[in-house]
Amino acid sequence: MTRMPRRSVALAAAVAVLATACSAGGGAPKPKQIATGYTATPQQTGAPKDGGTITVALTPGLSPNYIYPYPPAAANGTVIGRGQMWRSLYRPSGEGDQVADAELSLAEPPAFSPDRKTVTIKMKDYKWSTGTPVTADDVVFSLALLKAALKESPANWSFYTPGQFPDGVSAEATAPDTLTLKLETAYNPSYLLSMLTLLYVMPSAEWNIAETGGEHLDFKDPKNAKAIYKYLTEQSAEQSTFATNPLWQVVNGPYKLKSFDPTTGSFSLVPNENYSGPGDSRLDQVDFKAFTSAAAVLNQFKAGTLTVGTLDSSYVTQIDELKAKGYSVYGAPAPARFDALTINFANTVDNFDKVIAQPYVRQALQRLIDQNGYIASRGIYNGAGSPNYSTAGSGSPYPPAFGDTPPYPYDPAAAEKLLTGNGWKVVPNGVTTCENPGTGAGQCGAGIEKGQKISFTLASANTPAYVGARDVAFSSAAKKLGIEVKIVTKALNYMYANYGNTFAPATKNEWAMQDFGPLYLAAGYPSSNTVFNADGSFNLGSYRNAEVDKLINESTFGADEKTLSAEVTRLAEDLPVLFFPTPHTLVVVKDTLSGPQSSFNALLSYLYSPEQWYFHS
Repeated sequence: MTRMPRRSVALAAAVAVLATACSAGGGAPKPKQIATGYTATPQQTGAPKDGGTITVALTPGLSPNYIYPYPPAAANGTVIGRGQMWRSLYRPSGEGDQVADAELSLAEPPAFSPDRKTVTIKMKDYKWSTGTPVTADDVVFSLALLKAALKESPANWSFYTPGQFPDGVSAEATAPDTLTLKLETAYNPSYLLSMLTLLYVMPSAEWNIAETGGEHLDFKDPKNAKAIYKYLTEQSAEQSTFATNPLWQVVNGPYKLKSFDPTTGSFSLVPNENYSGPGDSRLDQVDFKAFTSAAAVLNQFKAGTLTVGTLDSSYVTQIDELKAKGYSVYGAPAPARFDALTINFANTVDNFDKVIAQPYVRQALQRLIDQNGYIASRGIYNGAGSPNYSTAGSGSPYPPAFGDTPPYPYDPAAAEKLLTGNGWKVVPNGVTTCENPGTGAGQCGAGIEKGQKISFTLASANTPAYVGARDVAFSSAAKKLGIEVKIVTKALNYMYANYGNTFAPATKNEWAMQDFGPLYLAAGYPSSNTVFNADGSFNLGSYRNAEVDKLINESTFGADEKTLSAEVTRLAEDLPVLFFPTPHTLVVVKDTLSGPQSSFNALLSYLYSPEQWYFHS
């Protein structure tokens, strides 16, 4: 992934227009565009031909290693065929103003009672690969297993906040095609819908067993649900059997697994002949190929062996050459995406937790990030990016109150003044130290002693290339103010498994900040619930702010969606992370492949719909 608490590698769907994020504000010059002409999504064209195999490039460094649809937090983003073999109740949308893709969802839009505590959901006419209908009982089964997983550990679902969904939610199949949810606490309808886009629907008639060949169990009994969950996750650990285990062949999505390479993470899908959703499934096969570097992806595009994939922005100057080789290239910021340095407020090395707890320190560090400069730099974004200073990301209907004027724009002089005005002796290119300890005005702050320096470790993902480049630029800017930022490069899979205080507390002192690339919130309703609330399961850096918790509760449980803008604004002001500009997702597609324009727009958010694609002459 791309890393996502309510996101997934297949995170979101059709983007009707290619929006850009807010400008830098404060009179800053617009970043120079090094490459242009990549904002137009390919139009549907040509007479469809049956057959053919496409090869899709997976995100470098993120090889799938799990198959059960509900992975523990450590496996988030590395699930094979997510969205292709099993669909969630509602298909996520990549449009900035929509939560779900109504056309590609397994159910009609939910109907809420006046008090928002009863939700009625009508299932559409979808079928399992066995030919039997996808029923409301399958959704009840999926919810029961999700609850069983969370009883084992809150870390077993990356989108969980204790006391919230699915806690206090009872599900009943009041008819084969009708699901009724009873909620102890009312939710904002858009927020609940965003959670239902994460509820993958699993086959209750085939998976309700606790051992291979075992008897079918009543999954509504929590003891049985626990046993079923244990069995399924144990089977999911056996990577060598992914393609042969009969369990994983029962799917409701457009594809079934043909093969999986445990060594590389590459896999192949073939059509589910009983899939009854939109799309003609004209392709014979879809091969997803794993890569370890963006350079390797580029080389395969140049060789013509890839059909679909994304291009690292460091290679934006290669667009014209790729077009000459028969590819279309298009891009924009993905909806509900933001890039940031995640701060670890619990890291105690060099007293970092005390230093970073000071808002003025975070403000000073944010002012060292030259967003327009990063975008324009040939070594970082190469012109393919947009400034962004909030969790709402691009084109959100819930923008921050400050609009195009960010609270802490790039200004090293202002950063230095923040430090000197709060008791620090700034030594450019040397070692800046606390000179005036204490908690009064003009002093360094609680827990910071005289002589304290600002020094910390930044874990930087080894791919894509812009991640390392922007981290080096930030470190260099910090050094000019006497701040030491020690960069350590790590593989994405390693960071996903080991750098999150909610699920890997033993490694909290290995990283003070981390840059794993993008983080995605729910398109259409980018709430930070689970990410920045104190008890959120995806609160990687142990951020705490009572006011933010209150705002998140209001956007999660209140009826007024406008409170989400207040949440977005407060987070931008308090800086639980340091914001980077948003790189444009650059999608590369062979000219001989076509389909609905919306299905290619969806690739900006890594949502694949190959059942809608076809080759043409």
